[in-house]
Amino acid sequence: MNRALLVIDVQESFRRLEKWAVVSNPAIVGQVNKLVTHARAEGDLVVWFLHADAGSGNVFDPALGHVRLIDGLAAAEGEPVITKTSHNAFTTTNLQQLLTERGIRELAVSGIRTEQCCETTTRVASDLGYDVTFVTDATATHPIEHRDAPAGRSLAEILADPLTLSTDEIITRTEYALSGRFARIATVKELTGS
Repeated sequence: MNRALLVIDVQESFRRLEKWAVVSNPAIVGQVNKLVTHARAEGDLVVWFLHADAGSGNVFDPALGHVRLIDGLAAAEGEPVITKTSHNAFTTTNLQQLLTERGIRELAVSGIRTEQCCETTTRVASDLGYDVTFVTDATATHPIEHRDAPAGRSLAEILADPLTLSTDEIITRTEYALSGRFARIATVKELTGS
């Protein structure tokens, strides 16, 4: 085993957000399950991550009960489920130690959000010397408002704003930024054959 699949923040917290209605990949659970099934069959390690923001009172506060894998996903016995508090999966966890102890040098990245926790983890992993595959169609994101957008707008107002980045624009930008620099871009089908 020298490979690991990272499943980042595919958690119920995101389904509690109004933006979930316009998520880029409503089939993310199925896509992640294909990767997980393939990784297990290959003898690769699967590492699960949950993002927590204790005491925040928002959907990432563990006290509210949403910091858990989305229904339809489950870690197998022995698969690490790691709680993180930073955007990337390395800084506030023991991930690098875990990978080093097992001699893992190749990573596949999946999860939520494409351009945030997944992309940031990919960049850090590359800087640490890992060979990274970014599985875009096993990630998901939401439209992003312009930095100067007024706070408190409705989802309809956000979507109607021509300065809002669409999910397609975000995904394209992420692939451009990562490909050939930090990761190889792949699809679930390319990796699993199905």
